[in-house]
Amino acid sequence: MADRSGAGQGVSLLPVGGAGRWPPSGGPGHARPLPARRRLHSPGQVRCDASCFAATGVREQLCWGRRGTATRRDSAMRFPPGAVLLLGLLGALLGGGASGLLELSLGKFRNVLLNQTNPVEAVIRNIASNVTVIIFQVHAQQSDVVISFDKNPSTNSSGTGVDRGLISILRPQQTVCTWYLRSLDANQVLSTAISIPYMEKDPIPGGCNLEFDLEVDPNIYLDYTLVDVRIKFAPANLGYMRGANPPSCDSGTGQNSRWRLRYDVYQYFLPENNLSEMVLMNHIRKMSEVQSIKANGVKMLTVTSDDKTDVYFSSLPGQGVIYNVIVWDPLWNTSAAYIPVHTYACSFADLVDNCSSLSKLSTKMFFTALAVLGLFTCFFGHRFWKTDLFFMGFIFTGFFFFVFITRVTGLGYDVRLVLTAVAGITGGILLVACWWRFGSVLLCMLIIGLVLGFLFSSMVFFTPLGDYRVFRDDVVFWVTFSSVALMIPVLFVGCPRILNILACGIVGSYSVVLAIACYVYTSLAYIALDLLRRILNDYFSRAYTNVPFQTNDFIVLAVWIMLALSGVTMQLRRERSEVPFPPHPYLTWKRERERRSTNVLDPSHHIPPLRERIHSKLLQIKELFQKEQPAGERTPLLL
Repeated sequence: MADRSGAGQGVSLLPVGGAGRWPPSGGPGHARPLPARRRLHSPGQVRCDASCFAATGVREQLCWGRRGTATRRDSAMRFPPGAVLLLGLLGALLGGGASGLLELSLGKFRNVLLNQTNPVEAVIRNIASNVTVIIFQVHAQQSDVVISFDKNPSTNSSGTGVDRGLISILRPQQTVCTWYLRSLDANQVLSTAISIPYMEKDPIPGGCNLEFDLEVDPNIYLDYTLVDVRIKFAPANLGYMRGANPPSCDSGTGQNSRWRLRYDVYQYFLPENNLSEMVLMNHIRKMSEVQSIKANGVKMLTVTSDDKTDVYFSSLPGQGVIYNVIVWDPLWNTSAAYIPVHTYACSFADLVDNCSSLSKLSTKMFFTALAVLGLFTCFFGHRFWKTDLFFMGFIFTGFFFFVFITRVTGLGYDVRLVLTAVAGITGGILLVACWWRFGSVLLCMLIIGLVLGFLFSSMVFFTPLGDYRVFRDDVVFWVTFSSVALMIPVLFVGCPRILNILACGIVGSYSVVLAIACYVYTSLAYIALDLLRRILNDYFSRAYTNVPFQTNDFIVLAVWIMLALSGVTMQLRRERSEVPFPPHPYLTWKRERERRSTNVLDPSHHIPPLRERIHSKLLQIKELFQKEQPAGERTPLLL
């Protein structure tokens, strides 16, 4: 089938349903020469040539056959472009138990539909003599794919996963390579495949594998939890010419050994709120070849041969991320790419908490209620001082209580969230009670300043500054974090009113951001979430916390800034002519009580006791339900 796409950029959907004859199986790296011209098939074979589905506007052929029947050709049929995919699926279904043939070109992507019953034979022909290594890889979104050197896969000659590949070390005079593909899913699986060539001076990814099953393993292995993502790969080896023996992996650590190699780890984010298969297929191409990886990916770190070849990243459930590694030979200034791997850090198959609905109902209720109170505090917090204290006390107490019960108990998430809400309400009431009894502005502003300081310090470490290697040490991180957090109340100790208004505007508006994150993905939620992960997980310090910043994040950031500026500006203008803080509530109540007890002319002095007032109110309520009695004489007057 002639490939009409450009090199490295072509896309074609090939539902393979025809039958090519399987070659005899061989060992790992097996490839056998095939004739340049295709053999005519006997009536007992099923053949569906991919060229039959090329909608070129000229005369086309639809070819299919059944065992025991002659092949039928109709050269007068034409197909509109919209019918190409349907015809491809028809060809796949008519193939029965036969296998398919996929013709590939080096450096060109091909989309292919795989299934469990019809293996696909992928073939590359006419390989140039200067190519010494070919990495063949296939990618699917969520269904595992089996890729192997042999028709019958074995452990040390195949790989299984959503992102898997094999590396073929070419022999002298070899011009053809063959691999076999199939899915583990009974349904058809959309996948994309590519073969990438490398020369004799290019390093060989996974060439010094001692951990995984394949002898030479260019794959990246990924595991994820709700907290972090771990990628692991085998060390590379130096390149060598065809027919030569590979360099020893443990012969020494000098510049003539594989210890001179460097590994650059790259990260690439898929569009937010988009779980489409085609989006993944289109974007994973940008992370497959060395030049496109450097142009599109974000370089996170460089690993030397002395370091462990495993890296941790913070988990972003619901957000697609692609990782890849480029191995670089500084002596020859050559590079090669491993096989990219992707993750959404969630499950597509789960009925609850899957990739499409990550936030629990309890989380939405909790943060929506918090956002309503935070929005009120953002604009009216300083005027309604006790409401402001309750809001800040709720956040302060709730945060530390959630950390405590998560650390020491094994309660479920919903139970912990309910207990956190109860503890937060209690903490807010206690802070209001402390203010009413003691009237200490300094104590209240210390709590409010710490809440704002924690948020500000989290914002600082949310930037790329937080990924510096020095902050991998917990002591350095927490000393720096605490210093930045304490700096806020210390700087504003002389102007507590301004500190309170700033805290109301910034913290109150950020609660709206957290509520938005329950319904639409936004990376700004990880300002607070990464801090919580660092406290709750002992090993989160090793994870890189880079997050995407795309259209949704810019919109939410604009909303946050607009709310914060509006709230701060309005409160500063309204409160500039007012007293900074209300008077001491307890002293005011005490003075009023003494005044009423000594001043007989004060009308409040003659207020009845509380018991009599309650009894009077109950009598008034009782009278509402009694029938009104008639007044005066109702009989007629006697004349």
